[in-house]
Amino acid sequence: MILEVRDASAGYLGENVVRDVSFEVEEGEAVAIIGSNGAGKTTLFRAICGLLAKPRGSVIFDGEDLTRALPHRISKAGLVYVPAERHLFPQMTVSENLSLGAFPKRPDPETRGFILDLFPVLAERSRQQAGTLSGGEQQMLAVGRALMSKPRVLMLDEPSTGLSPKLAQDAYRALTVLRDRGMTLLMAEQQVPLALALANRGYVLENGRIQIEGTSEELASDPGVRHAYLGIA
Repeated sequence: MILEVRDASAGYLGENVVRDVSFEVEEGEAVAIIGSNGAGKTTLFRAICGLLAKPRGSVIFDGEDLTRALPHRISKAGLVYVPAERHLFPQMTVSENLSLGAFPKRPDPETRGFILDLFPVLAERSRQQAGTLSGGEQQMLAVGRALMSKPRVLMLDEPSTGLSPKLAQDAYRALTVLRDRGMTLLMAEQQVPLALALANRGYVLENGRIQIEGTSEELASDPGVRHAYLGIA
């Protein structure tokens, strides 16, 4: 088990948004945290990555307790977060953004080559400022920048945010390549069909708590999930 989250509670201004959340991720699998907008997915991910003060519970990564670790230490350990907002450096070029993903190490040419093969448009736009890219291109760059650090677990918060249905499918095709290469993926997503098609297992987060868990097949056939997230009566 590469990531174990136990009884996590976190929020803002003293009010918990997520409460007593527990889940685990095995090395090499893809796991989805699904739920509607406002369910607490982003808060949960920010707590795991050390971006919220004083969360309760525990975060164990590859046997190491990172519950109170600072974000840079968590990232250095190999747990790398791609936020829904992407947080690129808009005045820097695509190439510069990718290089910064490897910091403080030197960019690895082989890793960069793999990323440019995965997202060919980034090679075409290498000298273009990140802020001038389309939403889909910015999403590709955000994932590519994270991959430059050679993460052990890639955490993606709403990777389909702001994308057209076609671009969202393209993004998930790239994530499928990463999954098939053995990368461990943890994603938060409200586009449930996309998430369940990629993930091995999933957890349904509602009102800040895990309500249902199971394999992707089990969740896809669950009446509550089918009604609430797949639009099937």
